[in-house]
Amino acid sequence: MAKSSRRRGPEPVVETVDGGLAELIPDRDRAGGWTLLLDGAPQSHVDLEAPDRLTFEYQRRLGHVIDLAAPSGQALNVLHLGGGAFTLARYIAATRPRSTQQVVELDAALVQLVRRELPLDPGARIRVRGGDARAGLAKLPDAWADLVIADVFSGARTPAHLTSTEFLADVRRVLKPSGTYAANLADGPPLAHLRGQIATAAGVFAELALAADPTVLRGKRFGNAVLVCSAVPLPVAELTRRIAGDPHPGRVQHGRELADFTGGAVAVSDASAKPSPAPPASAFR
Repeated sequence: MAKSSRRRGPEPVVETVDGGLAELIPDRDRAGGWTLLLDGAPQSHVDLEAPDRLTFEYQRRLGHVIDLAAPSGQALNVLHLGGGAFTLARYIAATRPRSTQQVVELDAALVQLVRRELPLDPGARIRVRGGDARAGLAKLPDAWADLVIADVFSGARTPAHLTSTEFLADVRRVLKPSGTYAANLADGPPLAHLRGQIATAAGVFAELALAADPTVLRGKRFGNAVLVCSAVPLPVAELTRRIAGDPHPGRVQHGRELADFTGGAVAVSDASAKPSPAPPASAFR
């Protein structure tokens, strides 16, 4: 009997890293697509053949923030707190060539895995540093970054020391006066963590916007929300239009609506900070 000539695609890669069990799952619908999972929780999706293609909802929302941070194609100085599979760093390298990017990732074994299996473009100006996100932030000079993106999870929870006023004050120090801070946050009902993070950011930045699935904002389910902050007015109308037009449409809150959503929550300090809540087991089904 003749052997089939059909070629098999790449196989999943599974390794234990510092933060748990990492799985790289090939996308059967796209030759260069891979999904990174940590302990079963989806972290990011990468398309090596089309790095300007973002799939996950929260990554698409952050992609819109990146697109609106400066005129199209303009190079940026970007700090990524949390690396994952470097999806957003790849996106910026593809859409804004000559950008200078620094990535701070605590999980050295994960960095090695991703670099080996999903290598970065050697021509991209992306520097990856190992270590704690807040410690890495502290090493950067004042007014260096056009954009700071925080996407840090440990065991599917944002560490407490990355949720405080003191942390955000250091983010503000590193940003240029017109720079933008964007954070991927996760919460579920009663949304106490998310409201606390908005109150904390409001004490540091003059302008805020929040983008999320409407069911998350109504406290109906656990999910991601992207908080965008700046000292200068944000492009809220265009951000709203783009996020509403996504395959999975989201909603943007700003101004009085966002203040009402915060509902009197108080700012978080280093002394009172707690990790974000753990997602329910049903969150990734």
